[in-house]
Amino acid sequence: MSESNELDPEDRKIVTLARSARARNGVPEGAAVRDETGRTYVAGTVELASLKLSALQTAVAMAVASGATSLEAAAVVTEADEVPGADLAAVRDLGGTGTPVLVAGVDGVVRSTAAAG
Repeated sequence: MSESNELDPEDRKIVTLARSARARNGVPEGAAVRDETGRTYVAGTVELASLKLSALQTAVAMAVASGATSLEAAAVVTEADEVPGADLAAVRDLGGTGTPVLVAGVDGVVRSTAAAG
C-alpha cells in the first residue's frame, strides 16, 4: 500500500488519529481502532514501571473497556518495520483474523497492511 490519501476515508481517519496520538503524547507509537459500530479508540504507548503496553494493545483494551464486541480495522503509527505478534494477537482476540492492521510511518504514509490472523 502506498500513500494514505489512497485509503478509504474511515481508514485514513484512524491513521490520522493514531499519528496525532503519537505526536501529542510524545510516545514511540500511536494507534487507533474502529469497532463494529464505527466508534474509534485512540491510544499511545504506555510505559510505567509496573505496566507496559504498546499503543495498539492500549487501543484494543480501551475498545474492550467501552463495550466493543468486534473491530473493523486498526492502525498503528510507528518507526518499526513490522507489528509485533502480541499486538496482532490483541487485534485478533477482539476483531478476528480478518481485521486489517494498517502500519504507517511517522509521516502518516501507510507502508503495509498486516493481517491480524
